[in-house]
Amino acid sequence: MKLVSWNVQWGRDASGAVDLARTVREAQRLADFDVLCLQEITRGFRALPGGPGDDQFAELEALLPGYTVVEAIGADLPALSRAQDPQQNPLPRLRRQFGNALATRLPVAQVFRHALPWPAESSAPSMQRVALEAVLDAPGGALRVLVTHLEFYSLRQRLAQVDELRRLQQEAADHAAHPAPAENDVGPFAPTARPVGAIVCGDFNSAWGSEAYTRMLEPLAGSPAFIDAWSVLHPGATPPPTAGVYDTAQWSDGPLTCDFVFVTENLGAGLRSCEIDAATQASDHQPIVLEID
Repeated sequence: MKLVSWNVQWGRDASGAVDLARTVREAQRLADFDVLCLQEITRGFRALPGGPGDDQFAELEALLPGYTVVEAIGADLPALSRAQDPQQNPLPRLRRQFGNALATRLPVAQVFRHALPWPAESSAPSMQRVALEAVLDAPGGALRVLVTHLEFYSLRQRLAQVDELRRLQQEAADHAAHPAPAENDVGPFAPTARPVGAIVCGDFNSAWGSEAYTRMLEPLAGSPAFIDAWSVLHPGATPPPTAGVYDTAQWSDGPLTCDFVFVTENLGAGLRSCEIDAATQASDHQPIVLEID
């Protein structure tokens, strides 16, 4: 199974131009992916730099025929009034939504949308963050894939969000150990059994080796712990930067390694490759390509 994880900043490249179709083509150049995990996909946010389209989730569906596209919205805000809109777009106006998308050509069993903790922090801006989880029928068996994007400005919020990702893994492992049956074949009370194995990927806004990064790797009671796929496959090496490589205006403090693919350690033997592409300039972040059996 091949997976690409990428913060695409609504299709905005390092020079500021927005073209989501180009972003998808770049992902396809990197890998014939089975799963594409994207962060910073928008709906109704034409006022953002570069002017993204009205509904990028619908754009992804059109750009990826044969793939199922699922979404999870973090920030969900009222539409701008005509007076607020710098492009003076006509009505109807969409709510401004900002979140994650997962596109896959594998069968999707269940989808979960987890609002991450958002403790009050008055000293800096922040937004509601979300983790999108899909249970996929992969070639080697079912597994869970989660794509997320943690808070940028607040360490306190990032740590709370890492703790929640870890708790969600423990909850899934508990469901795997103690499954409940479906009420019937057609209702919403589906079987609760979930695979223990998970991939958690995205922009963690946390430097490699930072407090939030190392907390993600700590042991988990009742569940396999997470491991960093890149570090496991490149023992003793320091990962290359994943943000601010080409966009030095937004990343004036210099490049940072803050995008990761974590897998539960029971999947570790199946890791085949995990590479950070350093060439593309189609975002302010660099994509990660994972291959796992």
